Amino acid sequence: MVLLVDDQSFVAEMLQRLLISESDINFHYCDDPSQAIKTAEQIGPTVILLDLMMPEMDGMTLCRFFRAHPSTRDIPIIMLSAEEDAITKAQAFEAGGNDYLVKLPDSVELIARLRYHSAAYINKLQRDDAYRALRASQMKLEELNLKLRELANSDGLTGLVNRRHFDERLADEWMRAMRYRRPLTLIMFDIDAFKAYNDRFGHLEGDECLKQVARVTQQTINRPSDTVARYGGEEFIFLLPDTDSSGALKIAEDLRARVEALHLPNPGSTVSPHLTISIGVTTIVPGINSMPDEGIKLVDGAMYQAKNAGRNRISIAVPPPD
Repeated sequence: MVLLVDDQSFVAEMLQRLLISESDINFHYCDDPSQAIKTAEQIGPTVILLDLMMPEMDGMTLCRFFRAHPSTRDIPIIMLSAEEDAITKAQAFEAGGNDYLVKLPDSVELIARLRYHSAAYINKLQRDDAYRALRASQMKLEELNLKLRELANSDGLTGLVNRRHFDERLADEWMRAMRYRRPLTLIMFDIDAFKAYNDRFGHLEGDECLKQVARVTQQTINRPSDTVARYGGEEFIFLLPDTDSSGALKIAEDLRARVEALHLPNPGSTVSPHLTISIGVTTIVPGINSMPDEGIKLVDGAMYQAKNAGRNRISIAVPPPD
């Protein structure tokens, strides 16, 4: 698809004669430079023939307009001029031209250059389309992979982190705390008499109860580094990096009070007519060669100590000396 922009109609007639026998070349003509970009947008040329000398707007200026416009900036432009000096040619290329022909050119040379530039432009469009399609496919794949990772790391019922991902986070934070000698807090809690709750209200209500408790756990933390997970059944666990024992106790008591404030009835409980939790807390600065399991054993023991001491309370496990 060839577009000629030239104010002289006889040039258009002569070029059309040179190209009329070429079935693969469609020739279009615009004699008004001010309408050239609009015409190009309408017909979609794959190469533009642009006269260098025109009265209202010279070809150099129009070429710069073509290059500045988003719909025409990549279309190959062959400058046509009666001038053959090197300075004019250099200026034409500087303005954005891709090629330069002295008019009127030989038909063989003209056709060869039109086909060459047109083919190069079409190939570029195809490469760009292929790249855009590939990039869109990659972005979609990345999005799906992200969703898969989120699903793999999440508990399906509560939406909290699952135990597998929690263990990964704990290992990372444990190593960091060990290296920098920073405190790390674990809080584990269990819903008191949850079996009685399930027996009284059914498993659907039991699931809803777990969801409400999970929402409360998320309300007690606000740092990106903090993690709360459903550890199994009705057990939940917090990982709080850079949190000392006093901060840990505040969070634990806030959590206990928030769950109790839900006022979920639990007639089968011997502790309270409403749902309650038993909480274990430990704050540890991991020693050299220590393992995350040590922290889990401490906080788990503290939680069961709270349950054995009457439930609906907090128990603290103090780690042994380093």
